[in-house]
Amino acid sequence: MNSMLTRSQHGTICSQLGRVKLQLLYKASIHGFTGQPSTNDVTTAVPQCLWAITPQLCLFFNRSHSIERPWRIIHWESVKNELKENSSVSQARVLLIGPVGAGKSSFFNSINSVFRGHVTSQAMAGCFTASLTRQFRTYSVKDGRKGKPLPIIFCDTMGLEESTGAGLDIEDISSILKGHLPDRYQFNPSASLDSDSSGYLKSPELKDKIHCVTYVIDACKVSIMPPKLEEKLNAIRRKVNLMGIPQLVLLTKVDEACPLVKEDVKNIYKSSYIKEMMQEVSARLGVPLSCVVPVKNYSEELELDPDCTTLLLSAIIQMLRFTDNYFDDISDKFSNIEV
Repeated sequence: MNSMLTRSQHGTICSQLGRVKLQLLYKASIHGFTGQPSTNDVTTAVPQCLWAITPQLCLFFNRSHSIERPWRIIHWESVKNELKENSSVSQARVLLIGPVGAGKSSFFNSINSVFRGHVTSQAMAGCFTASLTRQFRTYSVKDGRKGKPLPIIFCDTMGLEESTGAGLDIEDISSILKGHLPDRYQFNPSASLDSDSSGYLKSPELKDKIHCVTYVIDACKVSIMPPKLEEKLNAIRRKVNLMGIPQLVLLTKVDEACPLVKEDVKNIYKSSYIKEMMQEVSARLGVPLSCVVPVKNYSEELELDPDCTTLLLSAIIQMLRFTDNYFDDISDKFSNIEV
């Protein structure tokens, strides 16, 4: 088998496997696979997968089936008004963290598109092996081009990479969470931020700090997440836990991971495969399943889709709810101090 299947070969494989989607993920030789199953082989790590490995190819598929009743309730009518009218949060700062190419910048662009009324691309996004985001950026979202700002600010960072000295430095996370980084701070993977750095905010206020951390994870790569990358994410999670900041996981590219969702986004909570991926990322990152939210970013579309928009807005509502809880905790601490 090679990486270029003919249409006939593709059809033959799919006819034997049933309702599947074939996708070339990695060259096996790069990751040390030999074609012989073992206790360390990818076949033991990836559920519902067929392995077909040569020195050149590692091929995966998922056998998603439809659950009769959605396992999570979502209101598919517009939730935009709820977001604009019912939030008690004045301004939530949400930090987006995730591997390179997971869709952090694309998520902001998608939310911005929803409120602009058309697909936009303000934050630089794309499919690259190294992070496109080189600065710490803060983005506000307006209700229309000249509308009022929404009660949320997205903080975008460099993508995480598994190798040491590449991507976002974990030591910079604490400074970001505490509000020390200014907008447009230039990251330096080889050196962490210190108090003498240009623009360093030495006395940040509550409005400068992070109120919710959101991990952005590619649904297609949950089961093949490199161990070193998982270690980095868990190290970050421990830092965030110590500071009492709420955490959420966005599972992106769900349409690429599951053919049921590709056919209709409304199948998101009927897909057994997406549910398994959500459960797996919940276990890997140590967050409750209720804190995992699947979304589909706008990546190839030219016009907005109501169902994609609903998923995106549902994620935003969860962020605002979590931030609201965080502010309640802060308020309670101050109340106890005064007493």
